[in-house]
Amino acid sequence: MKKYDYLIVGSGLFGSVFAHEMKKIGKKCLVIDKRSHIGGNVYTEKIEGVNVHKYGAHIFHTNDKKIWDYVNNFVEFNRFTNSPLANYKGELYNLPFNMNTFYQLWGVKTPEEAKLIIDNQISNSNISNPQNLEEQALSLVGKDIYEKFIKGYTEKQWGRKSTELPNFIIKRLPVRFTFDNNYFNDKYQGIPIGGYNKLIEGLLRGIETEVNVDFFNKKNELEFLAEKVIYTGKIDEYFNYQYGKLEYRSLDFKNKVLDQPNYQGNAVVNYTEREIPYTRIIEHKHFEYGKQQKTVITE
Repeated sequence: MKKYDYLIVGSGLFGSVFAHEMKKIGKKCLVIDKRSHIGGNVYTEKIEGVNVHKYGAHIFHTNDKKIWDYVNNFVEFNRFTNSPLANYKGELYNLPFNMNTFYQLWGVKTPEEAKLIIDNQISNSNISNPQNLEEQALSLVGKDIYEKFIKGYTEKQWGRKSTELPNFIIKRLPVRFTFDNNYFNDKYQGIPIGGYNKLIEGLLRGIETEVNVDFFNKKNELEFLAEKVIYTGKIDEYFNYQYGKLEYRSLDFKNKVLDQPNYQGNAVVNYTEREIPYTRIIEHKHFEYGKQQKTVITE
């Protein structure tokens, strides 16, 4: 008999939910994480009283009431609605692409006017068989939207020119002909009050958990402990890179504590021009409607 039914490598959302559900049916689990904390990429770190999304912003959204009720069993979620802004050369535009954006771009006030401009720009691009991401985007939304909101932002994300990226990366670009800045269409949306740590702690309550444990440093020893391994890390690393390394694009996060109560007035502002060295600035306090005297931003 093994000591555990499951060894779960990684304490993010999947690993934590799996462990919780197995415990409910009487299975014994050991959860390990190579980081110094549980929670994986949804971990939040408290800085100046603000819950900072350490590995990038995570906004919970779903259309499934069962899932929404499930997570709210562990922590209450607030009513945060993601309504990001785009900053292009100092000009601010609403996202996603909607009538507010089109009014800011062209001064149009009706869906008919906006659609006519977009259709004309698509027609003028004269692209019938897109060969790369740039041509695909131009054939979907036209020149203005592509050049101001997609080109530079995408090239920063991928580290390559848009003309060097395959067209299938962008299958569609949603365009809304309504004055609606809600980024997601899902019925349920919000942020855990007090941060995602409360959700993960609730899921893993009563389950043996160890941090600062690298699975690959003592793989044989750890696998011997359990009947089965649930692995949630990098797939190429698990197979010892036998087919080479997958081309993960990683992010650097630069946090700044500012001695002011409000820096940008919004949780998410995207910087879409190529020359700005970051894709966005997150101001974390706005995820939870914070009133702290200082603020924390992440580039």
